[in-house]
Amino acid sequence: MKTLIQLSIAGILLFFICKEVSSAPLPDYTFKSPAFNGNGYSSHVLTIENLEHNRIESIKKEIQAGLDKAKNDAQNTNLKKFINNLESRIYAQISQNLATAMFANGGSNSGTLNFEGNVMFWTKDGSNVYLTVTDTIGTQTNITIPLGTFQF
Repeated sequence: MKTLIQLSIAGILLFFICKEVSSAPLPDYTFKSPAFNGNGYSSHVLTIENLEHNRIESIKKEIQAGLDKAKNDAQNTNLKKFINNLESRIYAQISQNLATAMFANGGSNSGTLNFEGNVMFWTKDGSNVYLTVTDTIGTQTNITIPLGTFQF
């Protein structure tokens, strides 16, 4: 009981001693992040979306570049280079033989070459060589070559 009386006396004394209690208003606190305060929120969201989009696109480009490099490396082996070179030389020889037959003096006046489903038919008269190329879907290309100085 003695402590209760002491506490109440101390409270009364404190009340009379502190006649006036004043306080300053608390400062307004605002969040810096637009996600919390709402100011500029739309531009904040657009910036984040832009960053995410750019990152996803850069990852896609990196993956595609890796795939392209792997494909290019697979096509760039010595065996592939050799086969491509051999194929080019064979095609060149076939075209050279066809050209020789088309322009030779005293040879045939017509000929046909069926090459991988494409048909090349040629005829010649005294002044021109007429070449008709029909591809696998039936499209025809006609070429007229004047003989003039081409004959061998």
